[in-house]
Amino acid sequence: MATLQNIRSKGPLLVIVIGLALFAFIAGDAWKVLQPHQSQDVGEVNGESISAQDFQALVEEYTEVIKFSSGNSALSDEQTNQIKDEVWRTYVNNKLIEKEAKKLGLVVSKAEIQAIINAGVHPMLQQTPFRNPQTGAFDKDMLKKFLVDYSKMNKAQMPSQYAEYYESMYKFWSFLEKSLIQARLQEKYQALITKSLFSNPVEAQDAFDARVEQSDLLLAAVPYSSIVDSTIVIKDSDLKAAYDKKKEQFKQYVETRNIKFIDVQVTASAEDRAALQKEMEEYTEQLTANPSDYTTFIRSTGSEAPYTDLFYTTKSLPADVTARLDSVAVGGVFGPYYNVSDNTLNSFKKLATAAMPDSIEFRQIQVVAEDAEKTKTLADSIYNAIKGGASFAEVAKKYGQTGEPTWISSANYEGAQIDGDNLKYITAVTTLGQNELTNLALGQANVILQVTNKKAVKDKYKVAVIKRPVEFSKETYSKAYNEFSQFIAANNTLEKMIANAEDAGYKLLDRADLYSSEHGIGGIRGTKDALKWAFEAKAGEVSGLYECGESDRMLVVGVASIVPEGYRPLALVKDQLRAEILRDKKAEKIMADMKAANATSFEQYKNMANAVSDSVKHVTFSAPAYIPALRSSEPLVGAYASIAEVNKLSAPIKGNGGVFVLQPYAKEKLNETFNKETEEANLANMHARMASQFISDLYMKANVKDQRYLFF
Repeated sequence: MATLQNIRSKGPLLVIVIGLALFAFIAGDAWKVLQPHQSQDVGEVNGESISAQDFQALVEEYTEVIKFSSGNSALSDEQTNQIKDEVWRTYVNNKLIEKEAKKLGLVVSKAEIQAIINAGVHPMLQQTPFRNPQTGAFDKDMLKKFLVDYSKMNKAQMPSQYAEYYESMYKFWSFLEKSLIQARLQEKYQALITKSLFSNPVEAQDAFDARVEQSDLLLAAVPYSSIVDSTIVIKDSDLKAAYDKKKEQFKQYVETRNIKFIDVQVTASAEDRAALQKEMEEYTEQLTANPSDYTTFIRSTGSEAPYTDLFYTTKSLPADVTARLDSVAVGGVFGPYYNVSDNTLNSFKKLATAAMPDSIEFRQIQVVAEDAEKTKTLADSIYNAIKGGASFAEVAKKYGQTGEPTWISSANYEGAQIDGDNLKYITAVTTLGQNELTNLALGQANVILQVTNKKAVKDKYKVAVIKRPVEFSKETYSKAYNEFSQFIAANNTLEKMIANAEDAGYKLLDRADLYSSEHGIGGIRGTKDALKWAFEAKAGEVSGLYECGESDRMLVVGVASIVPEGYRPLALVKDQLRAEILRDKKAEKIMADMKAANATSFEQYKNMANAVSDSVKHVTFSAPAYIPALRSSEPLVGAYASIAEVNKLSAPIKGNGGVFVLQPYAKEKLNETFNKETEEANLANMHARMASQFISDLYMKANVKDQRYLFF
């Protein structure tokens, strides 16, 4: 149990480095349990499929790991979607590496993993709860003791909460161990690739020179912005030629959809607002009349801000209430008023205010006996003994407890739901005087409680808040639903929907390149069914009405076009090509004007119409130069500077922001000494970063199919 207590005390450390665990998820033998091809597959990598059932099992396993490591018992929809994406990416990456490693004979032995554990320096190990409390470093002995304790654990003889915690901890470690195996396999494969990109003395010397040789230059340029776009003629043949030249850049590896959709969000009508206003006025009158039980009364109003009979700092109050708090006297009521930031009607009553210590040190002894009567008798005996002068710490040790003091502040309990014994306990801690002792009777036990120190006095308040969202009624929703349904029925083709949406009062939205791997449409919750429909429909089709959001939105989707896997059509990349051609044609015109001007000196170029000039200092080949006069980064400035002679004027150069000429007026070399080993080490690090891109290359060749949208 001592190990468990040590682990539990390090709760905040139970955080996995997701970026590391991502690649290392479920490796090695775990994949051997995959069943042969099933009809309901969520995806495929290198011809090997994974079923919906197996994928869901991986998601559930990883979800439990995240819950355990974060201390959360439940995850939001957004977090769950992130987990599904991480599981899929990790599954794909692992399969890609496994195939390559198998061909090369790369394996990870048990001895390697044990050596990593013994060393205890791997980043994953640093994020486990098995850490030395003095040094904060991973402690393999703590891990070994836990594994021994787990192997000997008898669940039938342990409290259920301890057994569950041990089981969760063991699953956590099993997951991490598998992650270490796959991470090690990745490291070995990447190291193999990195070593193939070796550096040499010639490359090292070039890299050194590119960094230390600097130039100061004069620049004269004619910006592309000086030419009006409408004066440049771009023909369809120009677009086609540019498309054919750059076609490989426009290859996409999955099918996407271009859609148009209407998103209707239902809001409260004037009648709904008036009804809520009247209701709030009635509640405000009751609030003014001093209810006997504010907790029960606030609950009965349907307020989003529950009342707890404790003094709180303003941090725990809604921001709109805090902003108005000083304008109300104790016992005064403010409201009803509308708060636009959260769309609520509000009233509040300032019940009390006090300057109280926010940090309180206290100690306690928990007392539990066979039954309530014996518990009370024993607690009274302990209380009287300490009251009579007995040592608190010695008495605590007698009953198997440390009696050590601990600190608590409002940050530990504000914002949490507090009632029953919890309320009774916190009230006692926050209201006891320093060194005061109390015998607190709780539901299942007594607690001998003593406050030992107080500090950090803050202003605190008791405020009863009625906060009601301005919501629509069922009648308002039904009206909006019927009107939208009628519109969809009358406009059941994409052409009709486009033509009539605005006249009907609806805004038609566009979304290009919708991927099936997304979790919805338009960032709207609850639109997975609409996404699935979009990838099953044909171009020109319009969906039915989807109810979505927080039961406050409705959606209709039309498929404008389907972009199949392969080369993107010219029509979809025309705007991108047009911008590039426009720049090229402007460059041609500027260069022709420069040639016609017969300019031979920097001053002549500088005095040309629309020309700008600049002085650029400390230019090196290793980094692109930013030219303020052109408002653009110009890599060719550094390239020319590396070979140019001082005071020699360049020919016109086509840049990113304009056509320019350069004239170096000074060159210098930084006062650094060439060190071959250092430069080669820097190049090796650069090669390692380049090698890390190998996953993308493997992915392109693996014929990855992602059909998760059909099931999740």
